[in-house]
Amino acid sequence: MTQAGLPELGRPAPELELPDTHGTPVRLSTLRGGPVLLVFFPFAFSGVCTSELSALRDRGDGLAGVRVLGVSCDPVFTLRAWSEQERFGLELLSDFWPHGAAARAYGVFDAASGHSRRGSFLLDADGVLRWSVLSPAGRARDVGQYVDAARALQR
Repeated sequence: MTQAGLPELGRPAPELELPDTHGTPVRLSTLRGGPVLLVFFPFAFSGVCTSELSALRDRGDGLAGVRVLGVSCDPVFTLRAWSEQERFGLELLSDFWPHGAAARAYGVFDAASGHSRRGSFLLDADGVLRWSVLSPAGRARDVGQYVDAARALQR
């Protein structure tokens, strides 16, 4: 871990196994073979989170070949309803129970308020962390940064 508690770049990413919006477990280590972008966000149905995931959906062409996983502490059913309403087309994973375990492993759990902070992590095909960003509360992440990091990784 780095000083800020985030996993260290160049090291294997912490393992996680979380249910998707249908309750199917998704284990990070089984996704090797291509890049994975983990996007931790605080709350389904909130304005900033909706705009962030909508921007990811709309700029998906710049992330071709990257598996994008949105992660929050919301329950599976909440994430499913939100995803269907917004038509994200992205995989959303529930870090509901044990509450925030994945967010804690990535150093982005806000224990005082019980939700994930806005942390994003790009893993290479071998599961090694190559890029990350942590945004302040209430401030949306720039999707262009994701695209730039993915392009740099694929060079």
